[in-house]
Amino acid sequence: MEFNVGRTDQERTYTRGSDELSSTIHTSPNSTMSSVVVTANGNDNKKFKVDDKMLGAPSRVLHIRKLPTEVMETEVIALGLPFGKVTNILMLKGKNQAFLEMASEEAAVTMVNYYTAVTPHLRNQPIYIQYSNHKELKTDSALNQRAQAVLQAVTAVQTASTPLTGTTASESAVTPAQSPVLRVIIDNMYYPVTLDVLYQIFSKFGPVLKIITFTKNNQFQALLQYSDPVNAQQAKLALDGQNIYNACCTLRIDFSKLVNLNVKYNNDKSRDYTRPDLPSGDGQPAMDPAIAAAFKENSLLAVPGSLSPLAMPGAAAAAGRVAMSGIASPNHSVLLVSNLNDEMVTPQSLFTLFGVYGDVQRVKILYNKKDSALVQMADVNQAQLAMSHLNGQKMYGKIIRVTLSKHQTVQLPREGLDDQGLTKDFTNSPLHRFKKPGSKNFQNIFPPSATLHLSNIPPSITEEVLKTLFIKTGGKVRGFKFFQRDHKMALLQLCSVEEAIQALIDLHNYDLGENHHLRVSFSKSTI
Repeated sequence: MEFNVGRTDQERTYTRGSDELSSTIHTSPNSTMSSVVVTANGNDNKKFKVDDKMLGAPSRVLHIRKLPTEVMETEVIALGLPFGKVTNILMLKGKNQAFLEMASEEAAVTMVNYYTAVTPHLRNQPIYIQYSNHKELKTDSALNQRAQAVLQAVTAVQTASTPLTGTTASESAVTPAQSPVLRVIIDNMYYPVTLDVLYQIFSKFGPVLKIITFTKNNQFQALLQYSDPVNAQQAKLALDGQNIYNACCTLRIDFSKLVNLNVKYNNDKSRDYTRPDLPSGDGQPAMDPAIAAAFKENSLLAVPGSLSPLAMPGAAAAAGRVAMSGIASPNHSVLLVSNLNDEMVTPQSLFTLFGVYGDVQRVKILYNKKDSALVQMADVNQAQLAMSHLNGQKMYGKIIRVTLSKHQTVQLPREGLDDQGLTKDFTNSPLHRFKKPGSKNFQNIFPPSATLHLSNIPPSITEEVLKTLFIKTGGKVRGFKFFQRDHKMALLQLCSVEEAIQALIDLHNYDLGENHHLRVSFSKSTI
């Protein structure tokens, strides 16, 4: 409940059932200070002093309502920890309410803004958070011992927080099973697992606030923070031991001793979804504003091809769709590509572009609708990767749309039937990039970018020869450099992603002579 502070000396008493809550309020017209004494039945006797604050205005004191009856102080404190230091707490268990004081108004504003977009839950029950009328919460620790003891334990360990790969994390005295932070290790990692993939998978079990990824002991690992320890518990129970992709990328999940992750940068290694304004740092690409807005909305939508029990968030689908083994139908390896330039597109050009993200088996440009095509990938995981990276990109001047098709396979034309070369079978193509399990190509899958990675360059080929070759595709070369240790590889930067897509289609597998065919892929680097 909120305490209504009058403009003149007055006394109010609130009575509700067997739980009597008395508020004795003394103010003077010339003072903004209010002294509020609160007495509740049982062991919930509390005293606190607060500053009067206009209703609805930002305040570092937050009023939390509709709390579950058995909720613990640690769970309420955990709501605030992702946004900054929690400096005080007052539990009104008889009213299923609490007051939480943050160290700064900025932290409180960030917390309210986030939970306005993403309804917080404790023990599977929605709760409500708003600004308090008051800007300071002073409790008598002698009468509020349990909550104060928990808060002091959290604060003590926060002070001794330890750095982790440029990121600090705070520990609390809560037991591991109560921590909202999970430690995730990926075993048998044949396919790349990105931060966005983890977000997509784990978001089904509750709002994911922060993720840090790193490599330790030659293993890809992550720390992932929920807003609620119960969500972390549910995710661990459901996902521990599951494969992200068929027969590989196995999740090993434990509770972390950490209860809060302090993320400094939003990039491909760490992200704070409550702070889309954070810098990218270290030259990493910043988070796309549209994606940041989508993450903030965190609307739950079913992704085509993803079946119950995991309906993936629409934001994560935009950032990088991936299917968990057994979740997406194994037959959904066929993509429908629409809004193509019907005067320019060919099965070969689609094979080359989509082949960056998987081994294309067959391509069929639709006979009666030549601006659309079916592309069959080797498996559902490759189809999801191609869809996430290529949907919305420009190919031959038109923004293409990529979705999962209802077809389970691309049918070849009947023998003797001329379909004008609109269907092509690439099943046995020597140009597949991912034929070998564990190939390094799995670790080098990146979204389309203006910078291209070139490899298999013969010694006789100079920078000028390569630049001239790419200019002929219609683009303008902005930068070029050979790798220092290996002149068989180089980076070449064009003016736009569209130009790079065109160049890749035209020049991947180009014969440079000396039995060398140029290999072209997208790079995450810039020159």
